[in-house]
Amino acid sequence: MTQSPLSGPFGTVIIGAGQAGLSAATELRKRGYQDPITLIGDEASLPYQRPPLSKAYLSGDLTLDRLWLKPEAFYEKSQIEVLTNTRVTTLDRARQLVITKDGREIAYDYLILATGGTARRIPIPGADLMGVHVLRDLIEADGLSAALDQARHVAIIGAGYIGLEVAASARKRGLDVTVIEAAERPMARTASALLGGWFGAIHRGYGVDLRVNTPVEAIVGDDKAEGVRIAGGEVITADLVLMATGLTPNTQLAESAGLSCNDGIEVDDSARTDDPLIYAIGDVANLPSARYGRSLRLESVHNAIEQGKAAAASIMGEAVNYDPVPWFWSDQYELKLQITGLIEGADQRVRRGDPEEGRFALFHFKDGRLIACEAVNAPQEYIAAQRMIAQDKRPDPEALRDVTVAMKTFLA
Repeated sequence: MTQSPLSGPFGTVIIGAGQAGLSAATELRKRGYQDPITLIGDEASLPYQRPPLSKAYLSGDLTLDRLWLKPEAFYEKSQIEVLTNTRVTTLDRARQLVITKDGREIAYDYLILATGGTARRIPIPGADLMGVHVLRDLIEADGLSAALDQARHVAIIGAGYIGLEVAASARKRGLDVTVIEAAERPMARTASALLGGWFGAIHRGYGVDLRVNTPVEAIVGDDKAEGVRIAGGEVITADLVLMATGLTPNTQLAESAGLSCNDGIEVDDSARTDDPLIYAIGDVANLPSARYGRSLRLESVHNAIEQGKAAAASIMGEAVNYDPVPWFWSDQYELKLQITGLIEGADQRVRRGDPEEGRFALFHFKDGRLIACEAVNAPQEYIAAQRMIAQDKRPDPEALRDVTVAMKTFLA
């Protein structure tokens, strides 16, 4: 192990106490890593699950105690030091130190950046008014939930996963909901046109006023948000506005330390940056994919967990070639959407099941090879597709279409 200029060993320091950071720490201990592990988070909480914040936690179906990824006793037993409410402001690569806001210097032998991202606020007039929310962390989720309890009219800017999930939760509370999307359909960045249109119809069926092809000009109000002005001048009444407009990767530390960044921190297939002692994982990492022939920055729990494991394996000296099949999921009303693979470049689509019955899957092919699957309340199709994509299989499209052919048939 490379030693710091100071006396050591100092072990591994992980900046970011989320799913990715905890995965790396846990995997290091699982592999027999004996040196210190320090997990640094700028929130007051121990590591917790983020996906339920816009789903079960926001709706009240999941209590706070069930958000924690590990009980407090786990960290002591695993000898993982967790520093909460601690913000790192500087990386000193020459001296292998991270420096916190209060001036504390923490030395490392290896450093893992799991800094995640920040909910994006689009730069429009009124964005800083009271009553305008974003949703990324626990404090923001609690603030949004309390505001929903007092609201009557909710406007959501952005029809991605978070926007639609919050729309579903707000409708369950009986609130008037308008979703405003600049693109031509919901989930345009991640889902096919057919699926996005189908989910749009579902939301309209539940009473959501869904506006697509609708740019937002401003949030209006004096001290507090009172509405959203859209292109053309119409003002949509709202006493609560949620900006669900994506995530900005937290690359500031890496950039200030001179690490290569481009829509995230650039890493190789072992999650290593251009500094051999520094890794980056999770939402903030931009990784090369031979599978898709380009770099990817994946905002998903699966990637956070698996890339954290990959970094740990590399630190332990194992040769790593991390090239995942991406997968994502979303819960909206009584529907569970699961997507595996990336749809871009698909030249053939096969539908299995009937959307009218609320259970179906869309399989996407490119040059005869299965590259993606969108499954709605169809876990067997999703699981089988994930394995087929990983194995570069070329299943018969017509057989996939036939619901009488068991999915396990395609895995033989």
